[in-house]
Amino acid sequence: MRSTLDAPWSWGKAMDLLNHMPIPAIILGLAGTGQAMRIMRANLLDEIRKPYVVTARAKGLSETRAILKYPVRVALNPFASTVGYTLPYVVSGSIIVSLVLSLPTVGPLLLKALIAQDMFLAGTIVLLLGVMTVIGTFLSDLVLMWIDPRIRLEGR
Repeated sequence: MRSTLDAPWSWGKAMDLLNHMPIPAIILGLAGTGQAMRIMRANLLDEIRKPYVVTARAKGLSETRAILKYPVRVALNPFASTVGYTLPYVVSGSIIVSLVLSLPTVGPLLLKALIAQDMFLAGTIVLLLGVMTVIGTFLSDLVLMWIDPRIRLEGR
């Protein structure tokens, strides 16, 4: 008996895959959300108590503007620096999710490569994760440069 994983690609198989994608997408999307929220909240609570926010409020700046203009921008720095690691996490997390939900993605391919001791394929997948880490870190640095003018103007 042939399983759906071994069947050739067709519109039916593609539609079946799309119908099964919401649960893994939600799992991967929500996986790092709690950590990111805690980082942002802790940094924002630290920044709100600083003297420059008290001074902005004393000068008559509205509460929303005083928080959004200064503390949020400063609190985004650690958040933006950790967001760069979500790119490889999506692929490595999808390995685990696809194994549990038996979806035809990188996970079963990596498992088969490791069982068959195909180190070239397994090494390629690990290399892909490494390259995605470098790309994610680079994108994170670009976001940091865009958010914080101190980083952008440091070399001048």
